[in-house]
Amino acid sequence: MTIETPQSFVVREECQKAASQNGFRRLLGEEAGWAAFGSTTAKGHIYLAATGPAGPWYLALDHHGVIEELGVPAADVAGPGRARFAFDTLGALYGVLHRVYELGVSLPDAPLIEFEHRVANLPQTTEAERLVVQRIGQDIFRDRLMDYWRRRCPLTGIADAALLRASHIIPWAECETDAERLNVHNGLLLSALWDAAFDRALVTFDDEGKPEFSSGLSEQARAELRWSAPIPLTDEHRRRLARHRERARRADLVPE
Repeated sequence: MTIETPQSFVVREECQKAASQNGFRRLLGEEAGWAAFGSTTAKGHIYLAATGPAGPWYLALDHHGVIEELGVPAADVAGPGRARFAFDTLGALYGVLHRVYELGVSLPDAPLIEFEHRVANLPQTTEAERLVVQRIGQDIFRDRLMDYWRRRCPLTGIADAALLRASHIIPWAECETDAERLNVHNGLLLSALWDAAFDRALVTFDDEGKPEFSSGLSEQARAELRWSAPIPLTDEHRRRLARHRERARRADLVPE
């Protein structure tokens, strides 16, 4: 099917509404039927098009990281960006656009850029001042993990924000750079009990995202650490979790 060129009034309005309601409010122009949009908070641009007011609707992306993690098959259609996707309905397009925005604000190096902007003029001479800066970084890290993991623990499905913790895979103090500290692939969004066990290396995860328990955990504790699905991991998560598994194995061999 042929993309409508130029966009009709209805298609143009629907594209602008879809982009704006999902965080991409900067209209950058239209070329060959594709309207381009940007965001002040999410990395990358999006491009929207349609064959007509009834669809199908098309989305093009230029952010390689978002494309990799989106999990949507690409469509065989010519257009801008690195990859293009087709949707029969506006509802389906909206659902994917929301995820594009979540990934755009959380994938490297968006959290680092946000952190550097917020602390650029803050003093860091005293310990108290450095702690303020660290808290800002930790708050950004949690917010971006909430976006990345869709505001729920991937293991348990718990979505109560007060019960969710931003769990570093490589601890904050052991990271060599702020980029690593704020990288969402260095974090898991876990419910409080799982976070406590993970932080103490009493539980870790294999490359399939399934828990591995320490021999130091009681049967009662293991029974309370319920889970409904393995954690969906990227290679970046797996690389860091290999280090966490080593820490867990060392802790298993050395009783406290």
